[in-house]
Amino acid sequence: MIPASAKAPHKQPHKQSISIGRGTRKRDEDSGTEVGEGTDEWAQSKATVRPPDQLELTDAELKEEFTRILTANNPHAPQNIVRYSFKEGTYKPIGFVNQLAVHYTQVGNLIPKDSDEGRRQHYRDELVAGSQESVKVISETGNLEEDEEPKELETEPGSQTDVPAAGAAEKVTEEELMTPKQPKERKLTNQFNFSERASQTYNNPVRDRECQTEPPPRTNFSATANQWEIYDAYVEELEKQEKTKEKEKAKTPVAKKSGKMAMRKLTSMESQTDDLIKLSQAAKIMERMVNQNTYDDIAQDFKYYDDAADEYRDQVGTLLPLWKFQNDKAKRLSITALCWNPKYRDLFAVGYGSYDFMKQSRGMLLLYSLKNPSFPEYMFSSNSGVMCLDNHVDHPYLVAVGHYDGNVAIYNLKKPHSQPSFRSSAKSGKHSDPVWQVKWQKDDMDQNLNFFSVSSDGRIVSWTLVKRKLVHIDVIKLKVEGSTTEVPEGLQLHPVGCGTAFDFHKEIDYMFLVGTEEGKIYKCSKSYSSQFLDTYDAHSMSVDTVSWNPYHTKVFMSCSSDWTVKIWDHTIKTPMFIYDLNSAVGDVAWAPYSSTVFAAVTTDGKAHIFDLAINKYEAICNQPVAAKKNRLTHVQFNLIHPIIIVGDDRGHIISLKLSPNLRKMPKEKKGQEVQKGPAVEIAKLDKLLNLVREVKIKT
Repeated sequence: MIPASAKAPHKQPHKQSISIGRGTRKRDEDSGTEVGEGTDEWAQSKATVRPPDQLELTDAELKEEFTRILTANNPHAPQNIVRYSFKEGTYKPIGFVNQLAVHYTQVGNLIPKDSDEGRRQHYRDELVAGSQESVKVISETGNLEEDEEPKELETEPGSQTDVPAAGAAEKVTEEELMTPKQPKERKLTNQFNFSERASQTYNNPVRDRECQTEPPPRTNFSATANQWEIYDAYVEELEKQEKTKEKEKAKTPVAKKSGKMAMRKLTSMESQTDDLIKLSQAAKIMERMVNQNTYDDIAQDFKYYDDAADEYRDQVGTLLPLWKFQNDKAKRLSITALCWNPKYRDLFAVGYGSYDFMKQSRGMLLLYSLKNPSFPEYMFSSNSGVMCLDNHVDHPYLVAVGHYDGNVAIYNLKKPHSQPSFRSSAKSGKHSDPVWQVKWQKDDMDQNLNFFSVSSDGRIVSWTLVKRKLVHIDVIKLKVEGSTTEVPEGLQLHPVGCGTAFDFHKEIDYMFLVGTEEGKIYKCSKSYSSQFLDTYDAHSMSVDTVSWNPYHTKVFMSCSSDWTVKIWDHTIKTPMFIYDLNSAVGDVAWAPYSSTVFAAVTTDGKAHIFDLAINKYEAICNQPVAAKKNRLTHVQFNLIHPIIIVGDDRGHIISLKLSPNLRKMPKEKKGQEVQKGPAVEIAKLDKLLNLVREVKIKT
């Protein structure tokens, strides 16, 4: 047992500690916090307060650990977004999903010190601070002056000599203090790097221009007027006025209205045609652009492609097919004529007809451009088949056409209507058989346009355009020499020669060649209408084409349905070169860039390119360019571009590009310039002809 005296002193300090704690609380409330405050409160035991909905867990449950992994992925971001793929044509899920979630954003207005705006604000603050300091200095100097005034009054009279100097010094100091020194203003450029510049334009000197027109011609006349003459003049004028009034009365109001309506219709039609012309021009440009995009690969080949294999084959070339031209309205018609425009190098004219006399129907004249292979630029139709055509050299908008019914016509591309501007008739001397070829010639002495035509009726006719009419003159009538038939009455009949082709000499205007169905070629002159200059037994079948060489004045070429192509010197009656192509030859053409290159097309669908300088025995290119069923009828070289166009009997025109071996130019030699020009081409062909002539002389 513990004595009472021992327990009492143990309880007493506890009470003291409580009283001390209460005292410290009062001191804290009165004087603020002190070091070591609240130590007794932390020493006391604290009871935990549980919320009413807290679960009561056992010690095992409390000791159990739960692991949670925190990731940067947004739990609300969708994981199944799909988008359409135009490349594969299906919907595909997106692999990457944006996991960023923005909880708080704030737009700040802090400006870097080194920026232009920061420098500008700093400079503005310096100006404000400097102005405030100057105001303070002025106020302090004012107070000092007030304090010094009574002291100056107390000065002695003997010191009056020093007063002016002191006053002047005070004035200087006052002026310096009154005008505070402002810092020099520094020009700052703005954030757009603006630079201010000024310039004064040059005023052009004023010039006065004066001109004096020629005075109008003057004539002096005089006459005497009597009273009866004046009276007669007045009477005539009154009669005219009465007649006009009667005519107006005769017109009914309905007629007047109809006349007004007709005038309105005419004006509206004119405005509509103007609008349509503008629209058609824009549509034509758009059509060309669309076609250029559609046939872009062909256009690239036409401009840049060259067969690289030509470097490894010396004497062989190829033809690269380019555009193919055809029209639905010209189906089942044959290509009967081809001709490039002499001015617009991408434009060429095509004649449609039929060589089968049992299937004669209609004809068409189309003009295509390489810029738009899908549709022709111009289209003209005729009741009879077009057998030949030719473009005028000086007037490229004029096209002369020969028809199967014997008529000739001139089409003007400037006029929109589809009918020819000029056309022959039975009264004006048209041919009685098909016109196989037409050629423009130089204007006559009166500057009238004229062209020639040849037909199966044996007539070669010169057509001249005089006063908007076609006037004909028979130049020559072909006759078969050495064959006459006797009539029972004792008369002799000369059979007529059927002309099929002709060509005029490039330098000698009066000389021309004529090919006939009998296989003969006649050298004729415009001056002699009854006699031939020379006759060549050229072929065993009809002569299809006769063509002078564009460089050499003595050389011409002919082709025939007897499968042969022959090259002639018009001073020699035997051919210089003969080529057998194993099929009927439809057409031949000289190349414009070389005197030794020419092309030929045959009815088995092949195109043949010859270069006599490389190989004078056979073609350097034999290539089928159409199906075997399609017979090739015509071929033409472009005047500038290295391409040819070929037509067949199904109405198709195919453009082909010549490979580098087919258009070889003379090679450059070290230290020597390459010689070009007509003289070089003439010498090149003369060299070949001399070799042939020497062989013929020896034999």
